Amino acid sequence: MAQGRHKRDTDARGFAPKPSRKPLIKPIFKPSRAALVAAPVAVMATAAVVTAGLTSGGGATNDQAAAAADVSNVVAAPVPSAAVRLDDRSTTVSRSLSRRQAVQARTGKTRYTTTALDLWKVPGKHAGKSGEAKPGTKVLATGRELDGRVEVVVDGAVAWVTQGYLAATKPAPKPPEPAGLSNEPCPDMSVESGLKPQTIKVYRSVCHAFPQVTEYGGWAARSEHNTGNAIDVMVYGDKALGDEIAAWAQSHAGELDLYDLIWYDRIWTPVRSSEGWRDYGDHGSATANHMDHVHIGTN
Repeated sequence: MAQGRHKRDTDARGFAPKPSRKPLIKPIFKPSRAALVAAPVAVMATAAVVTAGLTSGGGATNDQAAAAADVSNVVAAPVPSAAVRLDDRSTTVSRSLSRRQAVQARTGKTRYTTTALDLWKVPGKHAGKSGEAKPGTKVLATGRELDGRVEVVVDGAVAWVTQGYLAATKPAPKPPEPAGLSNEPCPDMSVESGLKPQTIKVYRSVCHAFPQVTEYGGWAARSEHNTGNAIDVMVYGDKALGDEIAAWAQSHAGELDLYDLIWYDRIWTPVRSSEGWRDYGDHGSATANHMDHVHIGTN
C-alpha cells in the first residue's frame, strides 16, 4: 500500500499562492493628513452655516431648503486668504460669509437706500438690529426676499432691510433749506391746527427766525384764515420787530409761496411787488388795520 500512495497536490485544497508583499501598481496620489482632516471640517462648517440660516430666519424658503439638501455634496475648498472683492471695487465681502452668500454678493445688484434704514440680522419681526444705513448708502441686493424684507450686503456684512426702499440709482441729495428758513417743529404745535402745509412752513420758519415772538394767530373764521392760508405774527407795540419780520418775509416770498403781507396799515403782494407797499385803508381798529401784528398769507 505504501508504494501506491502519491504525493498530494498542494493546490487541491484550494489554497492560492501567497500574494507578493510588493504592490504591483503604486498609488498615483496619496492624500496628506492635513487634507484628510480639512475636508470633513469644511463640510461640517458649511452645514452649520446653512442650519443657522434656516433656524434664525423664522422658516425655510425654497432656496434655503435647496441649500440644506446640497450640504452633503459640498466639496471642501480652501478659504481664500483675502476677502472677496466685489465688481465695483469699493465694497468687500467678509470671509465670514457662507459660500452661497459670497456668490450672491458677487452677482448681486447695486442698489441705494432711499431713506434711513435699520439693518436687521435676519428677516422677521423678532429680528435683532445690527445697525443703520443712511439715505443714499450703496448696498448689494442678493435677490432674496422674506417677511417684507430683502437681503443686502453692506460694508462687508449680510443684513436685511425693509422692502421698498432701494433704488437702482443714487437719489439726489435733498437741497438744504434756504438760509433763515426751517421746517422743524415749534414749541407751540397747537398753532398748526387747521393750517395748510405751506402755511405751517411759514409758521415754523418765523418761529425759529424770531424766537422772541411768543404769540401767533392761526386758523380763524375770517378771510384767509378760514382756509388755513394765513397766520398772524403778534408784535403789539414793537414796530421795529414788525418791520424786521415783514422785510424778512418779503425776502423769502418765493420759497414760502406767499400771497400777501399786511403790516401797519399797508399791504404788499408778490404779483404787484414792483409797486412796493400800498395803502391798506382804515378798517376800524388798530388790530383790523394790522398795527399790532404782521399778517402773512400763502397761496
